[in-house]
Amino acid sequence: MESRIIAEKVCKQYRPTSKGRSARQHAWALHDVSFSVAPGEMFGVVGANGAGKSTLLRLLGGVGRPSTGSIRVAGRIGALLDLAGGFLGDLTGRENAVLAGVVAGLLKREIEARMDQIVAFAELEEFIDEPVRTYSTGMMMRLAFSVAVHTDPEVLLVDEFLSVGDLAFQAKCHARIRALRDGGCAIVMVSHGMEQVRQLCDRVLWLRSGEVAALGTAEVVAGLYETEMREETLRRTPDGPKRTSGGLDLVPRENRFGTFEVELDSVVFHPGDMIFSGDALGVTLCYHAKVPVNSPVFAVSISKKDGTPCLDTNTHMARVEVPDLREKGERREIRFEIDRLELAAGNYFLDVGIFESDWKHAYDYHWHAYPFTVEGAPAHKGLLAPPCRWQFGGGKGT
Repeated sequence: MESRIIAEKVCKQYRPTSKGRSARQHAWALHDVSFSVAPGEMFGVVGANGAGKSTLLRLLGGVGRPSTGSIRVAGRIGALLDLAGGFLGDLTGRENAVLAGVVAGLLKREIEARMDQIVAFAELEEFIDEPVRTYSTGMMMRLAFSVAVHTDPEVLLVDEFLSVGDLAFQAKCHARIRALRDGGCAIVMVSHGMEQVRQLCDRVLWLRSGEVAALGTAEVVAGLYETEMREETLRRTPDGPKRTSGGLDLVPRENRFGTFEVELDSVVFHPGDMIFSGDALGVTLCYHAKVPVNSPVFAVSISKKDGTPCLDTNTHMARVEVPDLREKGERREIRFEIDRLELAAGNYFLDVGIFESDWKHAYDYHWHAYPFTVEGAPAHKGLLAPPCRWQFGGGKGT
């Protein structure tokens, strides 16, 4: 079957912004990158910040050209290069959706005919005719995703989209992606979440400093990538006695890892470590810096005791700008909130961490240190417990 995407020896070189640098010092964002993506294949791209992932995605979407090499893309492109980044604040959600659909290649009447489906999928019926400057980031992301997947794309380019909305909406996104794949859409997804990559992708490209570090099956490449980061974190984790965080004893190299240049002082659940399925959950992370650091990344994951992943997200995926820590000893806090934790009843672990901005190692990562319980009626099996009901139709009879 002919590939939807073929990239051959792609190189991208940017000219320096400062004067005086020679041509040899020009930065290579990508160097000798080759791969192909078949119809119906989910192709992942992973790597540290600055590795060339977004540059590659933009070249695939026709934003710029390779310095050398070639890229061939066959079919209509649906591009989520920057969720909601192209929306105009003074236009309504409906007007922005029409504009985005036309840019994607549909006729105005075609996108208007699908508007009800787009609005319903994004769950924005009450707000679609309001200016998008009044939308929250989550609302804009839901609308952008909905437009993209309703334009009949044959190639879909995605930059960290599955952190959109609550767990139920994410499950709906997954289902839509599966439907597109089943219909022959080739999907390229950039992600920092290795569990997400394992669950969704067929093959994965790992970029390191613009070059191919590995290309293969999702399980193998995700494992290699995690191993490198884990080994680097372990290498940097100091030996020593137990360290205490918020009254909880954590042992370096057992359930706590990192350089400790930034430390988590406490992790507090709201309302507590026992909640009911469907209730809100908040987690406050208090932290301080031992040295100034730029743009740390905060990560939160939820898993079962056996390691089954339920949620894996971070401030980079959610496009949250984390302020720099400029002063030694500076103390701050950040709060992570889930409006509805729609997990089935059971016991879970919350893992939290602070990572270096390029994801090369952890500053402070706490693994299986924070257990919590979800209570609820066992109405269904599986991990998710979204609101649902059974309803009989009005049949005829005597």
